[in-house]
This record gives sequence, C-alpha cells and structure tokens, in this order.
Amino acid sequence: MKRVIAIAMQKGGVGKTTTAVNLAASLAATRRRVLLVDLDPQGNSTMGSGVDKAQLTRSSCEVLLGECQLADALVRIEHGAGYTLLPANQDLTAAEVRLLTLPIGRETKLRHALQPRRDDFDVILIDCPPALNMLTVNALVAADSVLIPMQCEYYALEGLSALLSTVEQIRDAANPHLSIEGVLRTMFDPRNNLANEVSAQLITHFGDKVFRTVIPRNIRLAEAPSFGRPALFHDKESRGALAYLALAGEMIRREEEAGGLARVAPAAVAGEALAPSADTADTGSHGSPTFTGNAGNGAAEGVTASAVGEDSVR
Repeated sequence: MKRVIAIAMQKGGVGKTTTAVNLAASLAATRRRVLLVDLDPQGNSTMGSGVDKAQLTRSSCEVLLGECQLADALVRIEHGAGYTLLPANQDLTAAEVRLLTLPIGRETKLRHALQPRRDDFDVILIDCPPALNMLTVNALVAADSVLIPMQCEYYALEGLSALLSTVEQIRDAANPHLSIEGVLRTMFDPRNNLANEVSAQLITHFGDKVFRTVIPRNIRLAEAPSFGRPALFHDKESRGALAYLALAGEMIRREEEAGGLARVAPAAVAGEALAPSADTADTGSHGSPTFTGNAGNGAAEGVTASAVGEDSVR
C-alpha cells in the first residue's frame, strides 16, 4: 500500500484511537509492515498497545523536536503478526508549545521525521489528537490521506465540517496531494433512528468514500485497552475484532481496485471497452459500489454486514 494515513476527527470520543490500534493490528495480520504513530498527548494508542507511557525515555515528542531519530524511538509490538509503534505521552503538549514558537517549518516536522523510514513500512497510521492543533496539522501535512472516524450523531457532523475545512487549507498551503481515505461509521447501532439518518446523509454527501464496513458498539472493543492489546488478540471472535478485520480488507480491496483501474486506463482511452469485474456486484441505491468475492482481502468483509446489521442501515 505504501501510504501514510492520518486518523483524524475534531470531536473526541468517536473512536480514533480504537480505530488506530485495531486497524494497525488487522493490517499487520495481513502480513503488511505497519507503523502506528501516536500523536495524542493522552498516549492512549501507546497504552492500548501494551506500552507503559510513564516509562518512556524517547517518544514522538523527541522525534518532533529533532532530539532523536525516528528509529531510536520505535517500539516493536509483538501481538500476533505485530506492528511497530512510535509511542507518546503528555510530553507532547510541551512539544506543541515549542513548535508554535518556531518561525518556519513547524508544520513539516513530522513529515521530515518519517521520510527516512517511509519505505520500511507498507502503511503508516497516525493517531491524531481530538483537536485541530499543531500536532494535527503536522499529521495532515505528513499524510497521503485522512481516515475520518465518524459517530453518527449531530455533534460529530459539526466536527466533520471543521475537519474538512482544515483539510482544504492544508491542501492549499502545504500538502496539495492530501485526499480523503474514507469516512468510517463507528459505535454504530442500527436500531437508533438518528444514527441511520446521519448515516444516510454521509452516504448522500460522500458516496463511495463512506466505508461499507461499519464498526458496531462492542464491549470487547471497549475493554481491550485495559488489557493492553487490540481486540483482535483480546477476543478475535468478537464483532468489533471482525469489523476491523473487514475494514482492513476493504482498504486493501480499494487499493487493489484503484491500481487495477490505473493499469487499464490507457487501454480504455485507446477505445477498448472495459468489462465489469467478476468480483463486483451492482451499485447500491446510495451510489457506492457493493463488492462480492474476497479478492485477496479474506472473508472478513462479508462477515461484517451480518455482524453489525449493515443491511438494516442500507
């Protein structure tokens, strides 16, 4: 995949850290090399990965300030296939204050820090703080795309509007190639009418940028951080663990399809007709494609619809 993905949302409590940790574990389970960057001073991704943030000697704070190299601060997480973590703690708050005092280059510190090791990883996930501050700006400048966890309620819609405005500003000022990876509906309960209504609005506005995978409210997802491990290794049969496996599969599938379209595009321009893929079904009523088959992403994507009741959403 070779992508840097910022997981960002202005509103807190929408599942950013849960998504960061569990998506990192799920992508690592597909034998991809994954780096998870904790850029939140709360250090929840660090604790959720089983690393004691109080015992850190090097963290993302020192990396951002140029006081140590990225490689010196990385921690290997050995859950399952394993992923690599750049941990964080409350020192990041002081780092942000120091960044604000810099006259130039303060928004590119993370991008420059990641650059020497980008090719060592297939995916780099950045867990952003729940605010549009200098740490989030650094993440957006360093990223290729933004994954937006979205709880289907009114206040989350407000946070989404603010984030999209910031993304546009970052495109104009520092990172013109920044794109939206997708909108992920989290903590979803299909029995809630408001959740269904907001979900429908998201699909109408964003179309196929809304992930088909829906993350349900799930007690295993909530309790896994207290054990210092992702839900996949806390209870691999739980709906939450299966949902994040499905999300990883859907992201891989999208990447493969985008690569396939890029390869056949010249033939299409030359006048060749493009036959529909055998793995693609009809477009759903909301305009986003509905996939069948597994095309290299395992069976997890098909599991999610039944696991979280997605059919009732659509």
